[in-house]
Amino acid sequence: MSALILALVAGAAVGLALGGLGGGGSVLAVPALIYLLGFSPVAATTASLIIVAATSLTSLLAHARDGHVRWRAGLLFAAAGIVPAMLGGLAARDIPAPVLTTAFSVIAALAAWRMLRPGRSAEDSSVQPARAAGAGAGLGAVTGVLGVGGGFLAVPALVGALGLRMKAAVGTSLLVITINSVAALATRTGTADGLDWAVIAPFTGAAILGAWDGKRLAAKLSGNGLQRAFAYVLLVVAALMLIDSLI
Repeated sequence: MSALILALVAGAAVGLALGGLGGGGSVLAVPALIYLLGFSPVAATTASLIIVAATSLTSLLAHARDGHVRWRAGLLFAAAGIVPAMLGGLAARDIPAPVLTTAFSVIAALAAWRMLRPGRSAEDSSVQPARAAGAGAGLGAVTGVLGVGGGFLAVPALVGALGLRMKAAVGTSLLVITINSVAALATRTGTADGLDWAVIAPFTGAAILGAWDGKRLAAKLSGNGLQRAFAYVLLVVAALMLIDSLI
């Protein structure tokens, strides 16, 4: 199968995850770029940030138009997590890869378990700045250590810590992902040389189109249905990464 077709298929899957679930884009994009398209790990993470940032921004605009973005909560999360994410990224250099992979799988499994638990029936409309900032800082630290966009953790955090309903959490997480991805790209200017734009461009285009389909799919599902779907995606990712760390 040609690289172009693989890029289009993988991009569509990433877009569906971001548009419908508000996260999981980098979790899907990085393995696809490495194992299907032959990118090095460094190039794959940089390319993933480009793809996820563009796709998240496009999907964010659509969710904002429908009123599914809680701007205050999202900005507090993103702002509070920038510095911890940078510090976490520095610490990750001294952590063995198998340890990082195992930690990633454990965090993903815990997030899935929390999403499958009965949640609050109503949204807490009064966001507490200290609580949002604390959760955002913790999310940023974990994101920095694990080297992913953080959407798969942002959605459970927004639901569990702030009581947002699933659709609002999905839309708000896209704001967090966009800001975090752009901030991370600003520190990766030296790794952008030599990227295969003939692959990245169609990958990004397919992801943007897939995000629109994901958003339409999300509109047809109940909040509980979305929450369960997201949790099962996390469980699959956790299991695959744990197996990979043990091999």
